[in-house]
Amino acid sequence: MALGGAGPGTAAPSVEMLSFADLKGWDTDDHAQALATFRETCPDLPGPPWTSLCALSERQSSARSFFELFFRPVLIGGDNPALFTGYFEPVLKAARAPDARFRYPIYRLPPDLPADRPWFSRREITEGGVLDGRGLEIAWLEDPVDVFFLQVQGSGRLTLPDGTLLRVGYGGKNGHDYRSIGKELVRRGVYEAHQVSARVIRAWVRRHPEAGAELLLHNPSFVFFRELDALPPGKGPLGAMNRPVTPMRSLAVDPAYVPLGAPVWIEKGGRHPLHRLMVAQDTGSAIKGAQRADIFYGTGAGAGRLAGEVRDPGRIVVLLPIDLALALLPGG
Repeated sequence: MALGGAGPGTAAPSVEMLSFADLKGWDTDDHAQALATFRETCPDLPGPPWTSLCALSERQSSARSFFELFFRPVLIGGDNPALFTGYFEPVLKAARAPDARFRYPIYRLPPDLPADRPWFSRREITEGGVLDGRGLEIAWLEDPVDVFFLQVQGSGRLTLPDGTLLRVGYGGKNGHDYRSIGKELVRRGVYEAHQVSARVIRAWVRRHPEAGAELLLHNPSFVFFRELDALPPGKGPLGAMNRPVTPMRSLAVDPAYVPLGAPVWIEKGGRHPLHRLMVAQDTGSAIKGAQRADIFYGTGAGAGRLAGEVRDPGRIVVLLPIDLALALLPGG
């Protein structure tokens, strides 16, 4: 395994092998829940040793022993504290056709979207009518702020007027890098960094309709969706591995440092500390670096309130199969 995050002229991140005794709270976690989440995506992990470990996971009577026997905790890039944020699956009202109430569309992926270069920016799409008349609309929402945050979350449940549930997931993006509108509000002096949350941003945009619309255009990244007809209501949204993610056990990471599908031990500080074993099953445009992670909090407004308040320090420790962990050490 090689770490691909360090570019030319950039030092490779530090790598430190830990013991399970170094993981604060390891003894009291529900390892069986973590193992069930690991099994959700381990069949998709490529090659040895993952394939053999996935098969072994189905025959374990002790989840904790499974992780302790076949994995080693590795701290990558631990020179700086981690940054944890949260995400969730919103539930929004929508319609299949526009009317006076539902006026703001979400779109499926354009067939002519280039794979090798950036396409039109959010501003060009929004103000230039690039997608008008192409029949790419999936549904219409009530509020442009809801459209924006649905794109940030990457998935959602849409309740149609007849009560039908429509689930949508990430379908692709326009190739532009994500820019945080929260950071932009801090840069402008509107808020201090510790004051910014999704709830605060929503409220500010709605209090300042013209300035708020312009603020949303600060982020040039634009996300397209796809309909998820076969996804059961009891399952979470699809993550980057095209499998459902699990509330409070699935994590979005930077795959340049953390293999998708790997178990990850988190030690999150803040007002609501969290020490538990999760699984790296998702990614995100804003999730960059070895010590950066986004915790999936679940579905609905309650999960959204919790996720929106998270911006906490801590530590991220990857559990790697023993051979892969040893290969990361100097001289490995």
